[in-house]
Amino acid sequence: MSQVWFLTGSQHLYGEDTLRQVAEQSQAIAEQLRASGELAAELVWQPVLTDAAAIRRVMLEANSVDDCIGVIAWMHTFSPAKMWISGLDVLNKPLLHLHTQSHVEIPWDSIDMDFMNLNQAAHGDREFGYIQARLGVPRKTVAGHVSDPRVARRIGVWARAAAGRAELRSLKLARFGDNMRDVAVTEGDKVEAQLRFGVSVNTYGVNDLVEVVDAASDAEVDALVKEYEERYAVAAELRAGGERHDSLRYAARIEAGLRTFLTEGGFKAFTTNFEDLGGLRQLPGLAVQRLMADGYGFGGEGDWKTSALVRTLKAMGEGRDGGTSFMEDYTYHLTPGQQLILGAHMLEVCPSIASAQPSCEIHPLGIGGREDPVRLVFDAATGPAVVVGLADVGDRFRLVANEIDVVEPLQPLPALPVARAVWAPRPSLETSAEAWLTAGGPHHTVLSTAVGSAELYDFAEMTGTELALIDADTTVRRFTQELRWNQAYYRLAQGL
Repeated sequence: MSQVWFLTGSQHLYGEDTLRQVAEQSQAIAEQLRASGELAAELVWQPVLTDAAAIRRVMLEANSVDDCIGVIAWMHTFSPAKMWISGLDVLNKPLLHLHTQSHVEIPWDSIDMDFMNLNQAAHGDREFGYIQARLGVPRKTVAGHVSDPRVARRIGVWARAAAGRAELRSLKLARFGDNMRDVAVTEGDKVEAQLRFGVSVNTYGVNDLVEVVDAASDAEVDALVKEYEERYAVAAELRAGGERHDSLRYAARIEAGLRTFLTEGGFKAFTTNFEDLGGLRQLPGLAVQRLMADGYGFGGEGDWKTSALVRTLKAMGEGRDGGTSFMEDYTYHLTPGQQLILGAHMLEVCPSIASAQPSCEIHPLGIGGREDPVRLVFDAATGPAVVVGLADVGDRFRLVANEIDVVEPLQPLPALPVARAVWAPRPSLETSAEAWLTAGGPHHTVLSTAVGSAELYDFAEMTGTELALIDADTTVRRFTQELRWNQAYYRLAQGL
């Protein structure tokens, strides 16, 4: 399980009795944070830190422990900040500065100098804040008592962002075939992506996959077909004895082979391309949907950036209600006062966002030049969500995100044989679309009802990535100004 380490700063000036109380109160704060249920990680308390050597040592240990995804630091008393320089300088995990204290209320009738000497976080954390600012240390700062649900929630958001960063740092992605021909936005600098984020993108000929698909056993196929019939509303023509049952079995064979390939290679994300199917009889649809539902990242048409982003957001949202899916804006409903976006893809929308039991169907695709593919069809569950895309803008990567509200389709969609989501973008379709286009946001996105803009903001800060957020307060004029400011900032921050 992922870990977040809890560090407490003090010094020997106050004596052993005070340091014992510091340790006890620090452990009590850590326990309150654990009990909040907001941290999707194990909180590991570390002994109180009182000198530079111990601080540097614990930071190096945090770096070396793969399960440690981040560090929380709190200065219970006054911990002279020069002690923290070498430790902060070597730390390469996300840092959260918790500005809190042991007590909630001032004990007005009993407070004395002993109490004041023990409970000095109000200015001890300011010393720590200064040295972080002086060193330019990336961090999140959260102020308030951990018993306040808002404080615990903000720390939980940071921890989820740290989990996403950690997942991306070690992510291996299999790319079957290349990018869709002549498409620009799905291209990108894979070397820079590995340097910036850690993701390793590996390309394979699609027939490398075909070999594994063809080698899948009949027993594996039988087991998957049985599972499909138990979990989904399978069309009669696809069931045993139906005229298209062989197509369902081949879809299961693709899933069995694809799972084997990804598992044996240690891949947690992948791409396909309908222009490069090699010996595959169908474009993978059902297999891709089910693998995404199990946590894999995916991008269509060779879009490795979106595939990596799907996996990252799935890691962030693990254990939460809602889901995360590969998505694409397809068409608009432009009725004044009722403007909506219909999102879908050819086949590959994750059932983790479904509102009800998906139906398993087979229909013509019209592109790809192969047999009709099997897919799951459903409407997305309603509620607040975010759509986010990752673009390579030349000298950096840019995350473009839009807060949205997924709604029910205004009418049934009986002739649309794909999974889909309908949403109202904030603040409006007009402003959202103009801002997205101004930012150069991609047409492939990730839709998540489990992760929001708060997690994306922390993730962007942790990875040094630009985030262009479109929300209820966005205006195109202000948004355009922010993009220009960002351009100047990121160029200056990179140095000469």
